Amino acid sequence: MIVDNTLVMILAGGEGKRLFPLTKDRAKPAVPFGGRYRIIDFVLNNFINSGFYKIKVLTQYKSDSLNKHITRGWALSPFLNQYVDLCPAQMRTGNDWYKGTADAIYQNIFHIINEDPRYVCVFGGDHIYKMQVSQMLDFHKDRKADLSISGIPIPIEEASEFGIMEVDENWRLINFVEKPQHKPKSIPGNPNMCLASMGNYIFDKEVLLDAVTRDAKLENSSHDFGKNVIPMLLSEGKNIYVYNFSQNSFPGMNQAERGYWRDVGSIDAYWQANMDLLDYSPVLNIYSKEWPLRTFNYNYPPAKFVWEEGDRVGMATNSMVSEGCIVSGGGLSHCILSPKVRINSYSSVSDSILMENVEVGRYSQIRKAIIDKNVIIPPNTKIGFDREADIKRGFHVSDGGVTVVPKGAII
Repeated sequence: MIVDNTLVMILAGGEGKRLFPLTKDRAKPAVPFGGRYRIIDFVLNNFINSGFYKIKVLTQYKSDSLNKHITRGWALSPFLNQYVDLCPAQMRTGNDWYKGTADAIYQNIFHIINEDPRYVCVFGGDHIYKMQVSQMLDFHKDRKADLSISGIPIPIEEASEFGIMEVDENWRLINFVEKPQHKPKSIPGNPNMCLASMGNYIFDKEVLLDAVTRDAKLENSSHDFGKNVIPMLLSEGKNIYVYNFSQNSFPGMNQAERGYWRDVGSIDAYWQANMDLLDYSPVLNIYSKEWPLRTFNYNYPPAKFVWEEGDRVGMATNSMVSEGCIVSGGGLSHCILSPKVRINSYSSVSDSILMENVEVGRYSQIRKAIIDKNVIIPPNTKIGFDREADIKRGFHVSDGGVTVVPKGAII
């Protein structure tokens, strides 16, 4: 089913400070994920698989790699008025870059006016999940809502980490609290759970245009949907409903995938979400034929595993190895390799993510690490075994013990 009366606007300008150094040279939505994808591919696939083909991607922070990825990998059919368009910050409304999520929409308001949709989807571009968005749009229509917000049930003890939404028995929004310090209202019928905002919104067009225009005139506003626009609309009695993401389903979904959503905003969360892909029955299945995950396709040869002589064996277990990789007499365990990685003889790599064009020298040992692009690891190097030694060499080590070697690092 093609959804033709809806414009999609994806907020992809995030700096992603907590993902540094992976975001040193790229925006958070452009960070590689799962070997051959980028984080933004997940929300794009959600919309394409759901029948939404009019998509604007709003970029800002260090967007070069994101621009290239979208341009090369996401060409739809202009003949059918289908597109994934890049919308860089242009300072059309003043001398400022985007001051907040609502301001990002306000500065691109002309796109909405020109397209003249009935509904506007405003989604973030930096989360990992699958979602049949048309089900949320049906929910929005059925409730005759001015605004619908996707929410995910979380344990009430974790409420202080999220924007929490309180609803009545009909799931109409009655209160929105940003990172509450006191126990919030629970979900109707479930006293142990509350609702966290996923930062995904569906607006009636006129409601959105009016709200961001009025917010833009308020000097004391942060120009943010969660902090300013939603509380403003709530105080005015607008029909705001919360869509329960845990009830969303999509073709080919297994029960382990229901309600899976990850904000990969920190190194530890990012590492764990990648490792989730390696389980026998993963909570995020990227191999589903019913829900394909598209991305830019590299023109590289198949992965190759060579040598089988004593302890010189090219082998990978419980791992994902992308095209163009050569595992030459070294061993991998519980790893994800992006394209064009080379593992040389007698080396050992475990619980790690190796990005494009990384080479691991002979007799090297790597454990629980993320190696960014274009890094050559010399022979006999150890990474991930001595926290202090890794820090002295200029690597970042997370609270959870994940060592990150920055892009292009000289070791």
